Amino acid sequence: MAEVLSQSEIDALLAALSSGEMDANELKKEDSEKKVKVYDFKRALRFSKDQIRGLTRIHENYARLLTTYFSAQLRTFVQITVASVDQLPYEEFIRSIPKMTILNIFEAPPLEGRMVMEVNPNIAYAMLDRLLGGQGAIPEKMGALTEIENTVMERVFSKALDSFHEAWKQIIDIDPYLEVLEMNPQFMQIVSPNEIVAVISLSTKIGDTTGMINICLPHVVLEPIMPKLSGQYWFSTQRRSRDEREEIVLQEKIKTAKLPIVAELGTATINVGEFLSLSKGDVIQLDQVIDSKLSIKVGERIKFRGQPGTAKGRIAVQIDEVLEKEEETYE
Repeated sequence: MAEVLSQSEIDALLAALSSGEMDANELKKEDSEKKVKVYDFKRALRFSKDQIRGLTRIHENYARLLTTYFSAQLRTFVQITVASVDQLPYEEFIRSIPKMTILNIFEAPPLEGRMVMEVNPNIAYAMLDRLLGGQGAIPEKMGALTEIENTVMERVFSKALDSFHEAWKQIIDIDPYLEVLEMNPQFMQIVSPNEIVAVISLSTKIGDTTGMINICLPHVVLEPIMPKLSGQYWFSTQRRSRDEREEIVLQEKIKTAKLPIVAELGTATINVGEFLSLSKGDVIQLDQVIDSKLSIKVGERIKFRGQPGTAKGRIAVQIDEVLEKEEETYE
């Protein structure tokens, strides 16, 4: 993308051209020269900008869900936001995290492969202190977790993965589970060193303690669903969801629509002259015998057959037969 100059930079450039400090011919010469950009094949970009934006949207939602979850668990002020979404070699990610940290290695079927949620020690120990009844203080010396502390942390971050499922459900229905909690990055080799990974950095504040939670998603794990991370798929999914909701609302409204139901004892046809000569006591013969079933119409369509009778002193009709769709007739 070409660099965009600010208004002050444009004014300074015009002033330099007017005063003779810069030569327009030299500028044209520079533009005509071939520009070379250094490209590192070890850092080949595997995620497009659109896919990075898709990951950002997903994890902004995840950050909100984690804020709610940790606030309830720790009973203190928690704020989590997406700080950055980058792609880099896995080896570079390992070098960038502390030598002693909390590494939650997890899987998310049906995706194949392992992913990592790295929690900065400051944040992890502040959480642990709150969970064990403290004020969220950080110990002066951070050592290995005891068995009890390890169990507590595993339980907390296993539940945090439920929110990971919720954040991803519009893209894919995953079932994440914590495989192991590790502290030494050197013992965590989930992909080859040169494999490109997406690293989502979540800026986290718990009380007065700040730190980062980094989620490492290898490209090889996300590759089957990469097309779904595009903005086009995202908005088409939202459109489908909106259409489905509108369809459900329409169905519910149709269910409350009122239709007339008529049970016919029979019909007869007379001419106008006969109609005008009718008097009290005359009998009109219907086209239906007394033992035959009545036709019950819903709107203009015959839907049921039944028998006449009474119920609690009121005239009623008992439905004996529901007609199949091909048997239904209009009258």
